[in-house]
Amino acid sequence: MAYSCEGNGNPRLEIMLGNEAVARGAYEAGVKFVSSYPGTPSTEITETIAKYDEVACEWAPNEKVGAEAAIGASIRGARAMTCMKHVGMNVCADPLFTASYSGVNGGLVFCVADDPGMHSSQNEQDSRHYARASKVPMLEPSDSEECRDFTKYAFELSEKYDTPVIMRLHTRVSHSRSIVPVNAPDEIRIKDYTKDSGKYVMMPANALKKHIVVEERTAKIIEDTSADDGIAGLHRIEMRDSKLGIITAGAAYQYVRDAVPDASVLKLGMVWPLPEKLIKEFASKVDRLVVVEELDPFIENEIKAMGIKCEGKELFTMLYEYSTAMIRAALSDLPLPVKAIDTDKLPVAPDRPPVLCAGCPHKGLFLALHRLKVTVTGDIGCYTLGALPPMQAVDAVICMGASVGMAHGFDKATDGEASRHTVGVIGDSTFLHSGITNLMNAVYNESSITLIILDNSITGMTGHQQNPSTGYNIRLEKAPQVSLEKLCESVGVYPENIRVVDPVDTFETENVIKEELAKETVSVVIARRPCALIPTGRARKGINVEVDYEKCKKCGACGRIMCPALVMGEDRMPVIDTEACNNCGLCVNMCRFDALRKGEE
Repeated sequence: MAYSCEGNGNPRLEIMLGNEAVARGAYEAGVKFVSSYPGTPSTEITETIAKYDEVACEWAPNEKVGAEAAIGASIRGARAMTCMKHVGMNVCADPLFTASYSGVNGGLVFCVADDPGMHSSQNEQDSRHYARASKVPMLEPSDSEECRDFTKYAFELSEKYDTPVIMRLHTRVSHSRSIVPVNAPDEIRIKDYTKDSGKYVMMPANALKKHIVVEERTAKIIEDTSADDGIAGLHRIEMRDSKLGIITAGAAYQYVRDAVPDASVLKLGMVWPLPEKLIKEFASKVDRLVVVEELDPFIENEIKAMGIKCEGKELFTMLYEYSTAMIRAALSDLPLPVKAIDTDKLPVAPDRPPVLCAGCPHKGLFLALHRLKVTVTGDIGCYTLGALPPMQAVDAVICMGASVGMAHGFDKATDGEASRHTVGVIGDSTFLHSGITNLMNAVYNESSITLIILDNSITGMTGHQQNPSTGYNIRLEKAPQVSLEKLCESVGVYPENIRVVDPVDTFETENVIKEELAKETVSVVIARRPCALIPTGRARKGINVEVDYEKCKKCGACGRIMCPALVMGEDRMPVIDTEACNNCGLCVNMCRFDALRKGEE
């Protein structure tokens, strides 16, 4: 949500998330089309753009699809953008690298949000390497106002240099708020399209010529970074004490300014290609040069390759997020701030392990898998928590869609023996993202795996976005709905091998999975129940599971499911948290003595 104020004839100001400011910048730049796949910390960019009715905006099934749609809109003459988290950049790398050769017609921006510290990710990869490898310029803002400004400028650069442009954010910039001046949007203009196979058809003969153009473009951009009226405006030299000079960008700039306020700073706005002349000029003015950047020594290595002596990762870590205290400790003789409160003397709160929500449909399924003692290849989503107590069912998680391929690999590595006790588990949105081709491969290559699709009617982990199986688009308008059953059948799964279960009925789910594991061909079990946090999966207020304490045997079975809405009292009797209970009935199904019953709707 953005908060606004205006008055005294001044432009309207709004307090925006960095992601919201990127969306505003794209809107003000006259973007016509945005296609993305949700992924924390990038999701709010596309969600915010969807509020502007003039912009054609959509959730794509995956990042590659979104990128290719944006490339098509750009070639036709519209300004277009696609947004993703860092691992999504892996998925759309194929079109990105070739779009670098073909160039653009309307401005084209790839927006990627990295996640140092892995707040919601499976790795800490540094997306700056993609800019260098694909030979595409990359901008990196450090606050919300720069997010707005850099996004607008990215479209201009894209059209000026005939190239896609990457906007790199990371969690602290994406999810921090600061003040942004709001301007009226530019008119949406669609440039003329002219058929030009030499530019847009990347067959070898054309691509050989275009590679020359790409190298010339990079050299031109580097040259222009030193021109007063060129790209140099993205960079800023802040000369203070010449004893220490720091080169930095993005969120690290904010930490540097707080940690060592007297140091001279070269703040980079474009992190690829780097402004060699400007860097050499700055380095000549300071006694000691230090590069402060999170994750890999990307800028540091480039500066050393220029023949410039600098310090970097020998002072800092390649791991996790940085902080003001870390930088001050490494670079300043100043004492660290005195703690206002001695936290070492405060009582320590007990650890609270992450658990699935009260009423989550995934828990009953994973409890069934735990009882079956099967090997589970998992996937990306809330259900990754199936690896933790009380389920302790998931054995491996790699990336979106990999659960299906890994299960197939288990099958082939053991000549089919593993399939008798191995299942792949994948969410509905993830299946549509990158599970379909793996399932097709398993059928085609005569695997005997059992795949379980966890259909909770939404894209859950990233904040409840729609997907092609929900029947709604990004603006919550009715849309064609993909049938998972028919889709699985269309890639070759026999209809009799496609089963639908309610995972809250955990023991019936266990029986169905056991039956499918015994088959010698690919089978699919769809565990279908809406997410407990969306309206169709939420119980009406005041409708809760009830306890019959006369029947309770204090066996503890209900407590072992670790539902946040059920706790065991001092007398080992279950106590229902009526604010949290979703009346799903999982605990009722676990009780063998009928001491629990669902509340009547």
